[in-house]
Amino acid sequence: MSEPAKQGYWWYAPPTRPEEPAAPDPDALIKPVIPPMGELATWTPPRIHKLIEQQRDYAATVLTVDAVADFWRLEDFARRKARAFAGLTQIAMLQHPELNSKSANPMVGDARSELAAWKDQVRRSYLRAHSNEFALVMFSRATCGYCRVEWPIVQRFQDEMGWQVTLMDIDKRPDLGQRFGVEVTPTTMIIRRGSKQRMVIAAGVETYPNLAQMAYQAVKLLTGDIRPEQFMTGAGEEDGFFDALANGPVGAGDPRTRSSDMLGGDLVETGEERRP
Repeated sequence: MSEPAKQGYWWYAPPTRPEEPAAPDPDALIKPVIPPMGELATWTPPRIHKLIEQQRDYAATVLTVDAVADFWRLEDFARRKARAFAGLTQIAMLQHPELNSKSANPMVGDARSELAAWKDQVRRSYLRAHSNEFALVMFSRATCGYCRVEWPIVQRFQDEMGWQVTLMDIDKRPDLGQRFGVEVTPTTMIIRRGSKQRMVIAAGVETYPNLAQMAYQAVKLLTGDIRPEQFMTGAGEEDGFFDALANGPVGAGDPRTRSSDMLGGDLVETGEERRP
């Protein structure tokens, strides 16, 4: 008969460590617990989405009618929840028209035509008012077929806006191509007279409406009338639905930073092939 283990002050028996439970198998097949719909209605969308994925994987594994039906019941719940959100959204848009793009972007054909004509007039008046402050330069090459397409569009801009435009062949003046970092032709650039400010508004062939719109936005940016965050704000859209800063800053940067401080460079000084 074995003697009992000695105990007491002078005898020490180290405590036994309980065995650690085995880590659960992440690939183990576990049937998800689907709560009653009343409780499910209080869950957040990410939590519901996770449950739907778990039920989908479970149903695809066991391939039983009940498991598949449970998956589609969850999908139907998510669909109805989304439908409810959409219905409340319509009411919110009606009660708060400032959040609804329809107030600034009508869908009716006649209204859209009227809006486009008004925006064009706003853009034209603004660009003509700055015709003595800015100029347009198009960089090209003699071998560039696209340049022959784009140049008449740039000339039309001069005719309608009263700007000075210049055609610059970078094969003849490679120093200017390097100076302004122009590699692709045609490249159309706005420059500000008596300043080092410049900005590319088209790289490649661009339509006249897009060229005019980009010129409008670039001039507003270079003059400090808008901030970079508002660069997609179209003519007449300032302080409206499509103005990113209409209701205050949207970024962590200092909203007092002027756009003109962020742009710079050397002014184009050339008189080659300039139209009167």
